[in-house]
Amino acid sequence: MTDHTTSPVETAQSDDDIRWLLDHAMLEQGALIARRYSANGAMWQRPYAAAQPRAAAALASVWFTAYPGSIVTRPGESVLRTLGDPALWQTFAAIGVQAVHTGPMKRAGGVSGRAFTPSIDGNFDRIGLEIDPRLGTTEEFVAMCRTANANGAIVIDDIVPGHTGKGPDFRLAERAYGDYPGIYHMVEIAPKDWTLLPDVPAGKDSANLDGEAVAALRDKGYIVGPLLRTIFYEPGVKETDWSATAAVTGVDGVTRRWVYLHYFKDGQPTLNWLDPSFAGPRLVMGDALHSLGVLGASMLRLDANGFLGVERCSDGTVWSEGHPLSVTANQLIAGLVRKAGGFTFQELNLTIDDIAAMSNGGADLSYDFITRPAYHVALATGDAEFLRLMLREMHKAGVDPASLVHALQNHDELTLELVHFWTLHKDDRYTFAGQEMRGSELRERIRETMYERLTGPETPYNLRFTTNGVACTTASMIAAALCIADIEQLDDAQVTAIQRAHLLLAMYNALQPGIFALSGWDLVGALTLPAESVTELMADGDTRWINRGAYDLMGVDPAATHSQAGLPRARALYGALPDQLRDPNSFASKLRHLLDVRRRYRIYESRQIAVPDVTAPGLLLMVHELPDDLGFEITALNFSTEPIDEVVALQGLSNRPAHELLRNEDAGCIDEHGRLRVRLEGHEGKAYLVQSRTVEALKGSNV
Repeated sequence: MTDHTTSPVETAQSDDDIRWLLDHAMLEQGALIARRYSANGAMWQRPYAAAQPRAAAALASVWFTAYPGSIVTRPGESVLRTLGDPALWQTFAAIGVQAVHTGPMKRAGGVSGRAFTPSIDGNFDRIGLEIDPRLGTTEEFVAMCRTANANGAIVIDDIVPGHTGKGPDFRLAERAYGDYPGIYHMVEIAPKDWTLLPDVPAGKDSANLDGEAVAALRDKGYIVGPLLRTIFYEPGVKETDWSATAAVTGVDGVTRRWVYLHYFKDGQPTLNWLDPSFAGPRLVMGDALHSLGVLGASMLRLDANGFLGVERCSDGTVWSEGHPLSVTANQLIAGLVRKAGGFTFQELNLTIDDIAAMSNGGADLSYDFITRPAYHVALATGDAEFLRLMLREMHKAGVDPASLVHALQNHDELTLELVHFWTLHKDDRYTFAGQEMRGSELRERIRETMYERLTGPETPYNLRFTTNGVACTTASMIAAALCIADIEQLDDAQVTAIQRAHLLLAMYNALQPGIFALSGWDLVGALTLPAESVTELMADGDTRWINRGAYDLMGVDPAATHSQAGLPRARALYGALPDQLRDPNSFASKLRHLLDVRRRYRIYESRQIAVPDVTAPGLLLMVHELPDDLGFEITALNFSTEPIDEVVALQGLSNRPAHELLRNEDAGCIDEHGRLRVRLEGHEGKAYLVQSRTVEALKGSNV
């Protein structure tokens, strides 16, 4: 603790400086855009109360998820011009990709005086509505949307309803200007209590509070107190979710120190969704309308949208996840987007119950955090039991797989938080590996197994990410599952084995209802970066930078060693897409065939009606009712390296021929007892088409 007289003090800014901040503030810009939609009859022409997952999937059911900072461009060309290249969109169309989720493209980072400072979280610390000039221009974004539409595809943009960066809006809030303090969960601390606040180090504008300071401020009635968990916890860097600003002189001449909430890094102050000014919601809504109406996006991701409500409970604990205010706020955002003609999806890593609740009138689609860690467990262990458990938990909670974005790698870590078993269901009883255990025990068992299999001295190319999971690419995760110690010296057989397992994971995600998504790292088979190549980026403990290496989808600059954003180029096992599509045995060519089967039989429109019991540990079966009486599709996947030859029971199906779609060959008959013989090599998947008769006997079977 320190006397406040030693804290750095910023001098009051001139009227011109305040006007500059206002000219660049999202709240100000969003208000101008919102006026275009107010009192407009077009806003009453579309239904908006209910989520519309199947309508969203019908618009585009296969997505490419870009990460702007990792994209290799032609020399002198912007990321947006590269993403808008007609040749790229024609290649996507050839593979079967119908949408590109750009990732965050708008200006991010912070402001110091009138100088913009870099993003601290991959452009997720948004501070403006204009496109980040390091990525391109608004005109290039609009042109990309037009090129996508010309190729029968759409563009998906981002909004971040939980926080901003320390940009003009935050600087105006610090200066107590108008409604701006109401944007954030920030509280003015009386000068007599400044002794409770830490010094702000030289060169910084805030300091993280330790647990003692948070407790003291809670007891004095300033803040709600410590949250249930501290995301991105790092000793000496982020020990709590609260930080204190330096002393700042406001527009009224009063010098203040503030304490503000940040679920993530200290440069990402949390938005307040229930302040009397409603400034935070106004900012977010303006941002959404800008993406739809100005840029031309058709869908928006809601990033970190489960953290929009926080309160102190009567027992002194803090309720900050799965809060009803988050549900309400998401209904407002998603409803407005649907009224304006778009769709939304949420990236919500909470319990299955929370995902179900947030989807009720909220986002049209949800990222599949339910089974994503489970299918990685299946591959890492060769045993699909935990995956079957999660699929059944999903159905038990009433979550339709068609409402999920089933994805391969994204920009984050392979998450192992398993929040479902950590909070609401920690004391529930589960049967796993022949034992009965509490949810919390199941969680720890899975986490320990995965850390042991994927990280450590035997697989140094993957790293633990704080307490959340493993920093890896899909290819490097598979390498660890295959017990490959050195990914720098892979032989042809090892690369083939990695590609085979990679296609198996693609089959799991693509051969079920809903959205299938994959990244540039997946398409080129990227490996992790050597940790020493991104040491500076990992200074705050963020190991995810090793899985964000640069990739060149179209081979536009084979000599490039870094992306335009400065990320080192990752080793790509599969190569550029044009080269892959000329090779029928490549990852992209086999993916194209998989997606063609998915499209022709409209598997994305199907309904998952059974996850049957099986004998082989590595075997997963999923039964899907296809639309318009097309029959049933049975996805059979072998997550182990050992061959499987098993007769499986399919309740309600009997005396019908089966046809294997991927190989286009006869697969025998389901006998009079509903039994089908399934033969799979290690890491092989098949898709069986069975003639339709009746679905009633199957519905609810083993789900």
